[in-house]
Amino acid sequence: MAKRSGGRALRGLVAVLVVVALAAFALAWKPAIDPIQPPARGTFDPALIKAGARVATLGNCISCHTGADGPPFAGSRAVPTPFGTIFSTNISPDAETGIGQWSEAAFLRALREGVARDGHLLYPAFPYDHFTRMRDGDIHSLYAYLMTREPVRRNAPANQLVFPLQFRPLIAGWNLLFLEVGPQKDLPTQSPEWNRGAYVVDALAHCSACHSPRNRLGAEDLARRFDGGEAEGWHAAALNQRSPSPVVWTAETLAAYLRTGLAPEHGMAAGPMQDVVRSVAQADPADAQAIATYIAAGMQPVDPERRAREQAVRQKAQAPLALDDSPGARLYADNCASCHDAGRGLSSNAALRLPLAVALYLPDARNLLRIMRQGIQPTPGKPGRWMPPFEGNLSEDELSTLARWLRQNVAGQPAWADLPQSIAATRPPKP
Repeated sequence: MAKRSGGRALRGLVAVLVVVALAAFALAWKPAIDPIQPPARGTFDPALIKAGARVATLGNCISCHTGADGPPFAGSRAVPTPFGTIFSTNISPDAETGIGQWSEAAFLRALREGVARDGHLLYPAFPYDHFTRMRDGDIHSLYAYLMTREPVRRNAPANQLVFPLQFRPLIAGWNLLFLEVGPQKDLPTQSPEWNRGAYVVDALAHCSACHSPRNRLGAEDLARRFDGGEAEGWHAAALNQRSPSPVVWTAETLAAYLRTGLAPEHGMAAGPMQDVVRSVAQADPADAQAIATYIAAGMQPVDPERRAREQAVRQKAQAPLALDDSPGARLYADNCASCHDAGRGLSSNAALRLPLAVALYLPDARNLLRIMRQGIQPTPGKPGRWMPPFEGNLSEDELSTLARWLRQNVAGQPAWADLPQSIAATRPPKP
């Protein structure tokens, strides 16, 4: 009797496993869409191509799909993730290595469902969980734009992922849990500008992909949307009421920052945000304003206590900082004060007053340390403010001492507990 029961249990378990395997296969299997001959550029309406350029700019497609010193849209950019490194694909209209043989239906499926033309599942490092919200007209125009770019024959390097994530059918489970397919709809209770901003932020620009925390499976934690996240080793600050900025962002200051990379009471764009600013600077100013209107609305309401802190920081920023004879103060006086402190140098009227610097109020020191190590340079050939790098001029002990002093004495915040880890995380790679 025991043997019979054991046999039935084993057969039942096998049956369950077979059902699960078949269900997983059904979820993971997607048919290939027939290839096409790459359409001639002249088959696309110039007005449609122009509209697609606007979509591509807001989506910042060129940033992710262009490798270091590589041709535009030819892919091969390394995208670090907690699960390994993924290399962006070639989205130029090359027939062999790009999307030249993709029909518009195949292109739409990739954006809406994360499925390539040949049926394989795309990794969510390509943010199709946002692009699924795009409207058909924008997908139509983006297709026209990309199919009229210069074709480049270039294969991306093989992805370097931890086992078993090289097995793409596993992504079907991720999609089942986290992908909600379909275009975004306007909210009738909001203004046209707010709705335009919501659409650009959520569907095209996929802002929360960086500015939200993620769960263990790499999906955005929607319960903490815009609470702050990670972007290529930088902290992407919260864009809601948890914003760490000591001065509350307004729609006007946000719009100016998105167009220029500069906000006099907040800071300069650095790290991955510089790529975003380069794209938004080329976009319609009305879109930058719509983004700012939507984001700024999410930072409201502001309580009286927050306003009082804001006023205190503004007052502190108007006067020279009080310096003692501590090592941190001496490092500040020797390396920072001539630009950043009121009245101490010829450039004092241009550089950010450090009591206002958002980097000093973040949960860890990585952004501040990266800025100190690397400096900030404008786009080559473009005007803009800059900050020199201090890597090689200051030792790691000095960087740590200066960061600690700025955090506690300038921002008035508790010491960063993980400062040694941040020093290690921002250390330049060995040549």
